[in-house]
Amino acid sequence: MKITGYEATALNIPEDDPLANMPEEAGRKRPIVALRLRTDQGIEGIGVTLYGGRLNAALLATVEALAALTVGQDPMRVEAVVARLRTLGDAGGPGGLFTLALSAIDTALWDIKGKALEQPLWKLLGGHRDRVATYASGSLRRGLTDDQAQRAAQILLQKGFREMKTQMALPGNPTPAEEVRRVRVVREAIGPDIKLMCDINQRWRPEQAIDIGSRVEDVGLFWLEDVTTFDDYQGLARVTAALKTPIAGGEYVWGIAPFRQMIEARSVDIVMVDLARVGGVTQWMKVAGMAEAFNLPIVSHVMPEILVHMVAACPNGLTVEYMPWMLALYEETPAIENGQMVLPEKPGLGLKFDDKAIAAFKA
Repeated sequence: MKITGYEATALNIPEDDPLANMPEEAGRKRPIVALRLRTDQGIEGIGVTLYGGRLNAALLATVEALAALTVGQDPMRVEAVVARLRTLGDAGGPGGLFTLALSAIDTALWDIKGKALEQPLWKLLGGHRDRVATYASGSLRRGLTDDQAQRAAQILLQKGFREMKTQMALPGNPTPAEEVRRVRVVREAIGPDIKLMCDINQRWRPEQAIDIGSRVEDVGLFWLEDVTTFDDYQGLARVTAALKTPIAGGEYVWGIAPFRQMIEARSVDIVMVDLARVGGVTQWMKVAGMAEAFNLPIVSHVMPEILVHMVAACPNGLTVEYMPWMLALYEETPAIENGQMVLPEKPGLGLKFDDKAIAAFKA
């Protein structure tokens, strides 16, 4: 089998909140690039990438340039294709537009491989479980009032979520007591048995994280996420050592090598890996194995419709972030039952682009 062609499209996806209707900013859109890789056997693999922002046109051009280099290659040999792209890309990696584009291509190659072998991706990668826990993300934003946060939390409960994520590092210049109040408001709304995560988005200094984190330990957070600058591995390690609450991090890390530094420094208790920034399915699974070697669980960042395969495939997969930004791109996405995502039995990613949605979102 050979790759014969490709089609990449720049899209603007509505960044709404279909889970609880609490969008951070009404009408805001997120630029992404969608990719189709085609083969001489009629099999089409799909992939998506993001984080181009206002450089999304440049990301589109990078995806197209790399995809053109795959024409004539055997899509079943994923590592060989990726290695060739790295060589021909010269010094374009390991971060930035090159890696974002590579992620879409790598994902599409795995989709082709699964379809060719008539196996869903999660089984090809290991098939550790056929259901995996998931948590609602994107609804309990830091910009909400306490009343809005309570209402959103109750809506998520009504929809069957047993795990959900809120945020601290609130707008303005809040005192530690004000920061803590928000988490207590959400905890009171959902009760003691629901797993509650909290994202800081790198907005605290290590000493702030230790101070405020110690004040909320009685709330029973499942984790505190990205408490300080992602590559301050020593600062993260200080926070992790000081707090009883587990610290999660890694979504901002590019490629696999920095994860070694993060893990060896004992910077986090839970390793979070972003598909686009790490470089695709191949690299994501390598970080999962690295984390397993250190007895650490691994979790996903956005794109649940794709990342559910990887989290379910590996024994240290913990939970899937259910951030529904891109679900409207597909005709059908994995179902949620009793707070768990159900793995599809369709081959490859088990996803098919909705052509009407692609046309509607085209930039």
